[in-house]
Amino acid sequence: MDLFGPTSVKCLGRKSYCLVVTDDFSRYTWVFFLNTKDETAEILKSFILRVENESDHHVKIIRSDQGTEFKNHVLNSFCESKGITRQFSAPRTPQQNGVAERRNRTLIEAARTMLSDAKLPITFWAEAVNTACYVQNRILVVKSHGMTPYEIWHKRKPFIGFLKPFGCHCTILNTKDYLAKFAEKSAEGYFVGYSSNAKAYRVYIKASRVIEESANVQFNEHTLNKSGTGPDWLFDLDSFTSAFNLVKEYVPVSQSATIDISKGSREDDFRVELPIASRQNLAESTSTQNDVSQSETINTSQAGPSIEAASNSQHQEEVGSPSAEENSLEITTPRENQPTTVQTLNPRDLPEIQLEVVLPNLESLNVDESSQLDVIPRTRIHSTHPVENIIGNVEEGVKTRSSMHEANVCLFSCFLSQIEPKKVAEALKDNSWVEAMQEELLQFQRQGVWKTCPLPKGKYAIGTKWVFRNKKDDKGVVIKNKARLVVQGYTQEEGIDYDEVFAPVARIEAIRIFLAFAAAKDFKVFQMDVKSAFLYGKIDEEVYVCQPPGFEDPKFPDHVCKLDKALYGLHQAPRKWYETLSSFLLANKFKRGTIDKTLFFKKSNQHIMLVQIYVDDIIFGSTNESLCKEFESLMKSKFEMSSMGELTFFLGLQVKQTPTGIFISQSKYVKDILERFKLSDCKALGTPMSKTTSLSPDLEGEDVDQHQYRAMIGSLMYLTASRPDIMFATCVCARFQANPKVSHMLAVKRIFRYLKGAPSLGLWYPRNEDFQFMAYTDSDYGGCNISKKSTSGGCQFLGSRIVSWQCKKQSCVSTSTAEAEYIAASSCCAQVIWIQNQMKDYGVDLFNTPIQIDNSSAISITNNPVKHSKTKHIDIRYHFIRDCAEKKLIHLVKVDSENNLADLFTKAFDEGRFRLLKVLFRRKCLPKNILPNEFSNTSEAVLPTV
Repeated sequence: MDLFGPTSVKCLGRKSYCLVVTDDFSRYTWVFFLNTKDETAEILKSFILRVENESDHHVKIIRSDQGTEFKNHVLNSFCESKGITRQFSAPRTPQQNGVAERRNRTLIEAARTMLSDAKLPITFWAEAVNTACYVQNRILVVKSHGMTPYEIWHKRKPFIGFLKPFGCHCTILNTKDYLAKFAEKSAEGYFVGYSSNAKAYRVYIKASRVIEESANVQFNEHTLNKSGTGPDWLFDLDSFTSAFNLVKEYVPVSQSATIDISKGSREDDFRVELPIASRQNLAESTSTQNDVSQSETINTSQAGPSIEAASNSQHQEEVGSPSAEENSLEITTPRENQPTTVQTLNPRDLPEIQLEVVLPNLESLNVDESSQLDVIPRTRIHSTHPVENIIGNVEEGVKTRSSMHEANVCLFSCFLSQIEPKKVAEALKDNSWVEAMQEELLQFQRQGVWKTCPLPKGKYAIGTKWVFRNKKDDKGVVIKNKARLVVQGYTQEEGIDYDEVFAPVARIEAIRIFLAFAAAKDFKVFQMDVKSAFLYGKIDEEVYVCQPPGFEDPKFPDHVCKLDKALYGLHQAPRKWYETLSSFLLANKFKRGTIDKTLFFKKSNQHIMLVQIYVDDIIFGSTNESLCKEFESLMKSKFEMSSMGELTFFLGLQVKQTPTGIFISQSKYVKDILERFKLSDCKALGTPMSKTTSLSPDLEGEDVDQHQYRAMIGSLMYLTASRPDIMFATCVCARFQANPKVSHMLAVKRIFRYLKGAPSLGLWYPRNEDFQFMAYTDSDYGGCNISKKSTSGGCQFLGSRIVSWQCKKQSCVSTSTAEAEYIAASSCCAQVIWIQNQMKDYGVDLFNTPIQIDNSSAISITNNPVKHSKTKHIDIRYHFIRDCAEKKLIHLVKVDSENNLADLFTKAFDEGRFRLLKVLFRRKCLPKNILPNEFSNTSEAVLPTV
């Protein structure tokens, strides 16, 4: 359901709003007309009771927008008592209430057409909407059912033999008034609809100006109506439709009318000379006259049968009084070869006026050009601005700052499409998307992607599809229309169309290590992007695809394309691209990382060149900037590249490189997810999780939307790439994604409320600092209230730069705190060994890494492997840390619990302890020469690490 209004002109019943209710299954529609929105609740209550009584079915779901007319205490209480589910569309998302919104548009457009055809004033809009709804319920709309909405709702086919054209002339038998002997038994009027409570027609009576319902009506469908005069009659259609953002279908042209009152024998008789033309034959008129000012003469001697327009003040409030009918001016719409209509006017009712007439084509009028009046000033010359005081061309419009701002915002709109088409047929109608598709196919031709040939016997062709996306800048302005031709790879068969498909991608920890090393060695990081990267990968399998939709070869429409290169959508495409790129780099004296296969490096004397790839995105840097220029030239010699300068945004991370360090954050993403989940205006909190919060399955709790809950968890997990402060809270909430309840949703929303108060926190990597490797580990013994399993936490630092952190529930129940700490230390040790091996490729040896732990028993178990009854059951895989300690790869160091930074990843804290941990992170990561407000205006977001 939906409500539109207020309309600029009230209807005959003085209503300004229309409530439209549609049954989702049958599309049967009801309309109600309201004076104010406050009437909505009572109307809906009565309506629901009535339809439930008529159909013997109960209303189960009501879908509407979030307007206060639908979202109020009265309607909420009624729906709760009836057990009716409420569904609301998101703000500024009318497509979620598409059935109601589309029905509104259908009814409004139908009513506008009916009023225009019947030449009735806008005050009849409610009658037109009601009639349009009545007729549309009886025509075939829902094709899938093969029945009209009326038949689906009433279980019988409708009879439509009685339908008549809206607004046609008719006569109605007078059965109400007391008639004299020789008085007329009928009255003239206009048909305006059908009765909802009786088998009768609704007729507007011209004489009494009221609407009556009667079955004794004779229709004259072939008599045309006449247009009335005055702005209400001619131009209120624009103001009425503008309330619904509808496009006007004509442009009003002002035409002045010269009224010449002649003296005669009767003072009540005079002649009016008025340039006039018929709407119907105006476009066909090609006759020319010698006298340019010649016009049709209208003798106003009597009132005609058309509907008259009252004065402006009366017509907007009421239809008019009978006396106004005798003193009205009419514009007759003549047919071809029809004589000029002669009518009379009272001179007392004719002040000096100018009559405006809507003319579709000014060139076909035979009128004096001097009689034109432009009602809208189009120059800067008027009484308050003399021409001598105007600087510049006086014929140009006034330019304001706001107009120039709009021009700058719409710079790309002049050349780019703002709409992403869903189908190829839609894209082919837009030149911007045609150019984008041609650019994609031109790239195919350059790379020699395929060859057209007949499809061999026994082979099949894989379908192709166009994907259209608008690329936008950080302000949301469209900067490029991108068309991508993809293959429908889901139809490929393993072993026939592809074999190996895995392609390595960089881990997020590897990206942070890369940036930390760049900060320590004080060099800049640059970024490049490969255009249509997958097209460079050569495939070995025999694969055929269909020709691009919309660009089939007219000479050989049945031919297919045999692929020589990979296309987006193929299972093997990422792997083939990685093989092509890695082979090229290895052939140019680059070495591949021992652990990280997406890291390539080249050493030259005391300098090193580093390259990290993530599919087609490449970041690189060197201690010698000339090596970066050589690498950029090398890549451009082989691939078509787009240089993006210094690294600013990569894999969702905002990277700000300054002379003092590198700052990594996701503040823009925080703002986006707060808006996405409608939490932009929430109240900020100081901690992501309350210390007293104890989440459980809560089987008896109220269910929440699983999709929204999982989307919120996924967004938070993505945010942990630069926000270790929300790691523990997010991991705890992620355990309940299978069956989330209200209590779990409140815990997730608390994390968002914490982000609201600290949206700009991030990671700070200072330059020219030490590169000592250090790790922290901790555990929360029996932290899970359900399984009593402990939680392992750990974090690793390169100097004062945190590059990795972990939070994970242990897979077994520990029998003591020492066992829990020992298992957590083993998990942290594995991450430390990975970072050590990673740093070998950077030319840095980080052996014998200290791991800070606050449990002496765990240290003893590691250093002195004595068999003990309390440790003999520990799984053998956790004794991995003993081997590393013996090889001097790591060593455990005792640290106070208050100073153990890994404590942040194991449990929830009160606001005091949580702030203390953040202070410890700041002291470790914030350099002394950095001001607190360098990256943020708030003291809470004084960044460094957390």
